[in-house]
Amino acid sequence: MVTAIKAIACELPVQLKLPFSRFSINEIRAHVIDKQIVESIGTTTLWEWLHEDGIRPWTHRPWIFPRDPDFEAKAVRVLDLYERRWEGEPLGEADFVISADEKTSIQARQRIHPRTPPRPRQVSRVEFEYDRMGASAYLAALDVHRAQVIGRCEATTGIEPFGKLVDMVMSQEPYTSARRVFWIVDNGSSHRGKVACARIQERWPNAILVHTPVHASWLNQIEIYFSILQRKVLSPNDFNSLGELERMILAFQERFSKLARPFAWRFTRDDLHRWLTKLTDLPLAA
Repeated sequence: MVTAIKAIACELPVQLKLPFSRFSINEIRAHVIDKQIVESIGTTTLWEWLHEDGIRPWTHRPWIFPRDPDFEAKAVRVLDLYERRWEGEPLGEADFVISADEKTSIQARQRIHPRTPPRPRQVSRVEFEYDRMGASAYLAALDVHRAQVIGRCEATTGIEPFGKLVDMVMSQEPYTSARRVFWIVDNGSSHRGKVACARIQERWPNAILVHTPVHASWLNQIEIYFSILQRKVLSPNDFNSLGELERMILAFQERFSKLARPFAWRFTRDDLHRWLTKLTDLPLAA
């Protein structure tokens, strides 16, 4: 009986021809009684049974299933670079690893009433309505092992703005005279494919573009920096002008580079292999 109830809780309601997308505890209770699996059961008992196996069908999380046929091979190259290895060999002191990307269409929103500061027993209040003051794109490059960020704000993203970011980084030391500078990027149109690799290396022979697998932005450490920027600078979004927004972003970039330490990245190629092996057991992977 307990096993049958847990099996039902692990089904999607649509598979049981029920007109909703996820179960609540009361809906599971009603269904197992309707199907005469039990004559009666309390929600507390039902919750305790499901809790034993961590079954919580009323919750969900979004994800993107890895569909890149070369997912592991591409991901391993990135993970090895984080551990300062390339093609089985350790990186030297004159090798650097850059993680780069664009944060697109960052809006400057001017609230129609000023924010209030926090007070005893009262949080800061932010007006819901706002005027749009324009939008900017932020392109940034994180030196993974030195925790230094170099970035710029542009009107939009694209091949030319990304090229300006590369030039901005590669034209200064230690990157100009480096043996190799590995650029970890996703598959965005600004730096996609072999054409982008050739374009950048033609201008900067010591620059090597390394792409993450498709739909694997979580492998790119610049996304961690962007999440910090989002929390510390862009939320709540309250700026009087686009210029004020851009100045704040660049000032935070400077502060981060002075105070930050390299991210403690612990996800290795072995962890990746175990994770991908586990996915093969899921119905979606069949």
